[in-house]
Amino acid sequence: MNRRSFRPSRRLRKIVLGTAVVGVVGGMNAPVIYGYTAEKYHEYKINQPVYKAKYGHWQFVSVPKKLQINAIHAALLHTGKVLLIAGSGNDEKNFKAKTFQSVLWDPVRNTFKEIDTPKDMFCSGHVQLPNGNLLVAGGTARYEKLKGDVTRAGGEMIIKNENPDKPMAFPQGTIFVNNENGKKFHADFPINIKRATKTIDAKSGKVTVTASSARVFVESEVKGDKGIVNTAAQYEIQGLQGKDADNLYGLATKLGMDKKDFQGLKNAYEFDPVAERYITVDPMNEARWYPTLVTLADGKVLSVSGLDDIGQVVPGKNEIFDPKTRKWTYTVHRYFPTYPALFLTKGGKIFYTGANAGYGPANEGRVPGIWDLKTNSFQQVPGLTDAKDLETASSVLLPPAQDQKVMVLGGGGVGESRSSTKRTAVVDLTKAHPSYVQGPDLPEPTRYLNSVLMPDDTVFTTGGSKDYRGRSASDILKAQIYNPATNSFARAADPAVGRNYHSEALLLPDGRVAVFGSNPLYGDKDNTQPGFFEKRIEVYTPPYLYRASKPKLGSGPSTVARGASATYRTADASHIRTARLMRPSAVTHATDVEQRSIALDIKRGKGSITVTIPEDPSLVPSGWYMLHVTNEDGTPSTGVWVQVP
Repeated sequence: MNRRSFRPSRRLRKIVLGTAVVGVVGGMNAPVIYGYTAEKYHEYKINQPVYKAKYGHWQFVSVPKKLQINAIHAALLHTGKVLLIAGSGNDEKNFKAKTFQSVLWDPVRNTFKEIDTPKDMFCSGHVQLPNGNLLVAGGTARYEKLKGDVTRAGGEMIIKNENPDKPMAFPQGTIFVNNENGKKFHADFPINIKRATKTIDAKSGKVTVTASSARVFVESEVKGDKGIVNTAAQYEIQGLQGKDADNLYGLATKLGMDKKDFQGLKNAYEFDPVAERYITVDPMNEARWYPTLVTLADGKVLSVSGLDDIGQVVPGKNEIFDPKTRKWTYTVHRYFPTYPALFLTKGGKIFYTGANAGYGPANEGRVPGIWDLKTNSFQQVPGLTDAKDLETASSVLLPPAQDQKVMVLGGGGVGESRSSTKRTAVVDLTKAHPSYVQGPDLPEPTRYLNSVLMPDDTVFTTGGSKDYRGRSASDILKAQIYNPATNSFARAADPAVGRNYHSEALLLPDGRVAVFGSNPLYGDKDNTQPGFFEKRIEVYTPPYLYRASKPKLGSGPSTVARGASATYRTADASHIRTARLMRPSAVTHATDVEQRSIALDIKRGKGSITVTIPEDPSLVPSGWYMLHVTNEDGTPSTGVWVQVP
């Protein structure tokens, strides 16, 4: 007998719910009743049509074992496939072995393909480009070493070049010798240093040479305390002779045994969804680990923050990527903690919600505000309660994007703090003096919440944990649906898997939500066992997909310019009420600044609808979108891919 089709009597339900006792019931099939526990009844209940229609439903995806990876990053591509990036996957063994992974998942066919991954993209930044490629920049150059694990003294070495006529390059392993005590240090990375700058005074003819500089992380040639240097010193570069030895040298203040943080990469790549491969582009000027990349109104990409090649937060050196030239240039300075939540707003300004994902001092770069890149001005936005609990918070540009309302949800204290909050807040950026207004509370204090924009103008939120990285078995097995129109949450079906640090969620073209990853610190409530990375993929089907009718969009143009209109065939024209352009996600660390939902004007015809794209590029950045329509019940169609060139 199929247990899922078994419908227990009212009396049996009372027995199961009240006592979870299993017994022999006369006239019943004993093997069916045996083992029919509360857990089994729950499984029965959540698979009933009435339950699904009210709360939705979760299902696991079948993934071949060899293609199960530590998904740190997830991005939906315009082919409908999802790129999952692990890099080394927060596993130092993989890093040392140079085992870097990416996997391409086709949610329709449920097929998986491993992608050759050239560098460790673990904790990189990513963004959708106008041509449909995904820009991936930064990553891991070195894993952190806690103080007790550091075996060699090391730190930052500044390399100087006083020769105005000759740039220099030094390989990894170059030796620097302390001029005072002879202690030797080797470079962990290759070094490129420009020629010095020479200026000539027009009146006096006086020549001034200003040394150029570069920096590199160095480590002692010997293990232990004998390699420590506590005073500032100059270092000669072993192997140089004559004028080169005079012009080129190293400087360091302290080279000790203290904790060494992660170090970032400068490398950048585009992932081509059609060719299904990474393409090398020019590296960034700054190495970045935990950076945020955000699309600007002109289609260029802003890159901010991250840990640099020395393991320090990049001190406000921001840069812009031009997709046409595939090159990076510096822009205005402004400091942010790592993975700051930055959103492009109407008019081209950037709104910083205050949310971030980790590194940086507690008293710097934490205040929400509106950043004008043209003037480098920053208008602070007040009103946020529990402002100290913004690390690992979730942020979304609420649907539709025309309303210019941004929501922040949950979050925790800086670093490994046990503090967390159930606070949500919304700010209306159309006001002259925007201020956060308290929203409805989450069910409980939550860090690492994933929030996904849905085609029916709601926000699906799921997972997270109360404590840092799920510590003390604090994962939250709950999901909610936020409705901006009513400013309230509705319960959704509970996920089967806890998700905390290094988890992601994104909207699929068919209207479902896929959830990946989770990297708990511990594996038990007492925090005595190590945690294991969650490799399973779980997909949520919302209640709207269990309704009787669903609109369908037929043929129409795949490219529509801003300000232009496009007609799509549909037999459901008279029932269609809304149309939305949904920008596909590129998400990591509960941070997704790419997703946005844009309302379109609709004209209904006989057997077709015509939609019009807004003209404002700061509202509709160039790129690929999913076009969804909804009927009078709020049920969305499957998305049709449209490129805004």
